[in-house]
Amino acid sequence: MAKRIAVVDVDLCVGCQSCMFACNRRFGEAGIARTAIFVQSAGGFERGFIVKVCRACKDPPCAKVCPTKAIMERVGGGVRLDYKKCIACGNCILSCPIGAIFWDEIIKKPTVCTYCGYCVNYCPYGVIRLEELK
Repeated sequence: MAKRIAVVDVDLCVGCQSCMFACNRRFGEAGIARTAIFVQSAGGFERGFIVKVCRACKDPPCAKVCPTKAIMERVGGGVRLDYKKCIACGNCILSCPIGAIFWDEIIKKPTVCTYCGYCVNYCPYGVIRLEELK
């Protein structure tokens, strides 16, 4: 069954970015330059944080605008990105309604969540979880 990263309770987020660091480790690198999950301030510490990660849309707009079909719909919801087909046009980034497709400055192409759930294991407050799509 298809899975996705769900934002369970964003009010629990303290902005530690542990999920971002964990995601970036899939490349064997330190830092957050290539993460597919992003935590940002909602306007000052008292307003909390926003967690941006692909929500596995049932009808993903990013797949519809990809001229080379590099972003393909995944059975059950969400997408898969074939970097070999990607021409780095950026249409997918512009079309994502929640801004959950990010630009990878290293390879000069977009990056999107692979729904591996690695980041979930490093969130100390249970803000995110890996869940099966129905």
